[in-house]
Amino acid sequence: MEEVRLSPLRQISVKSSLSGRSTPRGSPRVHSGRTPSRESRGGAVQWFRSSRLVYWLLLITLWTYLGFYVQSRWAHDNENKVEFLRFGGKLGKDVVHVEKSKGVGSVANDTSDALVSVTGRDDAAGVSKRTDVSLSKKDDVASRRSLSSRRKTRKASRSSRGKQKVAKVVESKALDDEQDPQLPLTNATYGNLLGPFGSLEDKVLEWSPHRRSGTCDRKSDFKRLVWSRRFVLVFHELSMTGAPISMMELASELLSCGATVSAVVLSRRGGLMQELIRRRIKVVEDKGELSFKTAMKADLIIAGSAVCTSWIDQYMNHHPAGGSQIAWWIMENRREYFDRAKPVLDRVKMLIFLSESQSKQWLTWCEEEHIRLRSQPVIVPLSVNDELAFVAGIPSSLNTPTLSPEKMREKRQTLRESVRTELGLTDADMLVMSLSSINPGKGQLLLLESVALALSEREQEAQRNHKGAVRKEKVTPSRKHRLRGSSRQVQSVPLTLDNDVRRQKQELKFLLGSVGSKSNKVEYVKEMLSFLSSNGNLSKSIIWTPATTRVASLYSAADVYVTNSQGVGETFGRVTIEAMAYGLAVVGTDAGGTKEIVEHNVTGLLHPMGRLGNKDLAHNLLFLLRNKEARLRMGIEGRRKVEKMYMKQHMYKRFVDVLVKCMRP
Repeated sequence: MEEVRLSPLRQISVKSSLSGRSTPRGSPRVHSGRTPSRESRGGAVQWFRSSRLVYWLLLITLWTYLGFYVQSRWAHDNENKVEFLRFGGKLGKDVVHVEKSKGVGSVANDTSDALVSVTGRDDAAGVSKRTDVSLSKKDDVASRRSLSSRRKTRKASRSSRGKQKVAKVVESKALDDEQDPQLPLTNATYGNLLGPFGSLEDKVLEWSPHRRSGTCDRKSDFKRLVWSRRFVLVFHELSMTGAPISMMELASELLSCGATVSAVVLSRRGGLMQELIRRRIKVVEDKGELSFKTAMKADLIIAGSAVCTSWIDQYMNHHPAGGSQIAWWIMENRREYFDRAKPVLDRVKMLIFLSESQSKQWLTWCEEEHIRLRSQPVIVPLSVNDELAFVAGIPSSLNTPTLSPEKMREKRQTLRESVRTELGLTDADMLVMSLSSINPGKGQLLLLESVALALSEREQEAQRNHKGAVRKEKVTPSRKHRLRGSSRQVQSVPLTLDNDVRRQKQELKFLLGSVGSKSNKVEYVKEMLSFLSSNGNLSKSIIWTPATTRVASLYSAADVYVTNSQGVGETFGRVTIEAMAYGLAVVGTDAGGTKEIVEHNVTGLLHPMGRLGNKDLAHNLLFLLRNKEARLRMGIEGRRKVEKMYMKQHMYKRFVDVLVKCMRP
């Protein structure tokens, strides 16, 4: 049989039809769901390559997504910013260089790079977690890059060996900033000095300190308005008091919402510099020319105290149109602060007050001085921050499925028991707390006088009760005749009563802070210590605690909070709403912002100011000591009010009005 040869052009590869891989050309095609032929694939690729518009659109989309992702990570994840800048999990040797900072408050500007050195701390050992920021000029970085690898390795080893020494220098410097050298933090000065309880708080709550910065509500109007904007915040000082802490938390919230924040600090006294560094808040290196240049580039300047008058005046002299950038958040309510601020009150864009009473008072003074403001003031009350709300068991942005509000309430109860054990308290004891700077305006000496009255009255009451009990047990002649020969039994009755009285006895203890704060008035503190030394057993009922930002453990341990502000009263009372958030009954003066927050016989008890109010204050404390149910009921009502009116979302909702009216379009 002859072999039939086909032409190469017509040669067809004939394969078994069972393979299903191909069919002869010209035959009907059967769609089999397999991968398209190379020709069809090649056509799609060729079309994509020829469509440059689609190619560039895809590239731009990817680039935009990457940019937003990087910016979002940088803005919202404070915990991992250092990790984010690392290569392969380690900081480059040409970038990291540990050196002793000339000042704890050193800040990187446009011509320098901020180099971070973190040193660990254990509160139980009395060593604090510190973060040292040192400056290194770009020229120094370039010179280090030119070093040989051997010199780099040698430098890295020297820096690691000296790390512990640098940590001690930084720690001692930071402690010097937090305490007053004239009043050393020793038990010999203050008697019973306990706290702070930061390490105990971390251990019980099982919560990392790096999470204490809060997170932004990305769906809020506040976030929409501040995203990618520039802000300058002016701090009058860095003490651990209401105004600086409120400004610091505002800066943290702006950063977490994607804004750029620079802080101008007029006085670096106090202990908040380390906390600013931990929160990655950039502090402008000076309060003069550089701060003015930074402020001119900002969309809004927020000054946080009436003490900022001098800086505002100098800035507007340097930049005459700068008043339109300034929102002045005034947190004081005394005439001397108004007299200091009045030369520039009518030149700033807007005034912000904390309470209705403060706003009315300042407007009255403006009318008396014929000062016409550029716009109507806005009232923005302070709020309970996310960290304290989280520990209190109030829903916040820090809650997770494993750390729900219910779980945190359980942990707070455990924290309460642990701290009270450290303080030497029993469940029956009532702990009254007052945390603020120690000065005549806060009325701590008057509080001590009231405590002395309360303890004296309680001692007299105990003696009367004891005499009454003895009188009831007096044996009549007939009973004595029946119990003839049973004198031992008669004598044993008073002993049994004494044991019962001792078992049911409640101690009244007072926790006072903040020892060592730079805002304390030294002479006033000495006057308080002199009063305690001249009043016998009163000092045994007083517990002192150092100035600290770790106050959740203190609120958890307390039962009652006292604010005894004098003069025109408290401007607002940040500590008042914090105490209410932790379910504490509040005892306060019937004036100022306290009167607006505390409802008498509902969320707390009010008393008159001055020494005339000492007796009422003493009676209020004794009433709460004797009536635990009333104390708990007031605490519950106070917590409800805070959840309804004084949470973070309420404060920033009001701040939206300020931003809309003040920021550049």
